[in-house]
Amino acid sequence: MTDLIGAPGSGVSRREFLAATGSTGAIALAGCTTKFEGEESTTTTNNVGSTAAELPETSPPQVVNVDEQGGQVTMKTQPAKHNPHPLETMGGPVELPQVWAFQADDRDPSVPGPILRTTEGEDMEVTLDNTDGGRPHTIHFHGVSKQWEDDGVPTTTGIRVDPGEKHTYSIPANTPGTHLYHCHYQTQRHIEMGMYGIFRVDPKGYEPADTEAFLTFKETDSRLSRQMAGEDVQYDPRNRRPDVFTVNGKSAPRSFHPEDGSPVIVDQGDTVRLHLANNGYMSHPMHVHNHRFRRVEKDGGAIPEGAQHEMDVVNLAPAERHTIEFEADADPGIYLMHCHKVNHVMNGSFYPGGMLAPIVYKDAMDSDIFAQLMEYAGYEV
Repeated sequence: MTDLIGAPGSGVSRREFLAATGSTGAIALAGCTTKFEGEESTTTTNNVGSTAAELPETSPPQVVNVDEQGGQVTMKTQPAKHNPHPLETMGGPVELPQVWAFQADDRDPSVPGPILRTTEGEDMEVTLDNTDGGRPHTIHFHGVSKQWEDDGVPTTTGIRVDPGEKHTYSIPANTPGTHLYHCHYQTQRHIEMGMYGIFRVDPKGYEPADTEAFLTFKETDSRLSRQMAGEDVQYDPRNRRPDVFTVNGKSAPRSFHPEDGSPVIVDQGDTVRLHLANNGYMSHPMHVHNHRFRRVEKDGGAIPEGAQHEMDVVNLAPAERHTIEFEADADPGIYLMHCHKVNHVMNGSFYPGGMLAPIVYKDAMDSDIFAQLMEYAGYEV
């Protein structure tokens, strides 16, 4: 397991995090009494049945450098429990009692799935190992040009990976940028059950930013997860009612958790590059507080410098990807990044929650308010 803190990408180490918080033991709350607006705690979903209780829990998504693995990665699926926010704080707990999580090689299963990262010209062999699976699956990769049989759509290719089978897809890394992948068998259900992730192709000569992170946005109708776990509810994809809103699979305040969530932790003066992806079925206008950013890539296409402009909201339609850059030049503090459909920033009837994550300056991590946020998130040093 990695010891990096924050959103997947170029995080800080646990040691650096503890130094920034001034902590050697439990985070001290220093008498902070800050309260969040909202109603009484509301459970958005219910944990049901012994079957759900026996499932493993998901881990946060990890970056898999496929180049370092000789261009090969094996993807399995694992039924699991997924808790976007496991505590009673801020409208929780928010629970999905059964998901179908991707796992890469011997890593933990996660929702979203692992971030597969490669370099332009370094093709990938992705083996979908369904030998221990219980239902058919495929993997479809957005963005890149590939052979017909590698498109991952069973209806048009005739290739479906049934339980007990394996299949290897050849995926050329011929389109630099940030892309998606997902199961394309019974897509309306399998994405909703957690079978989606980010696929990143770095261009040749890629220069990383000081801080770089991957953030996936997803809304979910929990009825499907609950139905699959045995609860007496019916999911209707034509009458979808999302009630769980996440960043990298977590709802606020769990999204603030430095190991289980995805805070973007920055130093004053950093150049920050965020790869944003919408793996849901709704559009999400993402707003960054107190920073003006430039959109430098869209759906795997580099945006010429002359066409870039400063902005503070970028709308992501379903399957869209945007890479944005900004300078961490604000007054050092804690700033929100959230969907501006305000009902998406809720856990049940409680506001704030949901599709909300922070940009955190290291200089603010020893403050009382940061300690309070860590308590809400359930982080213990």
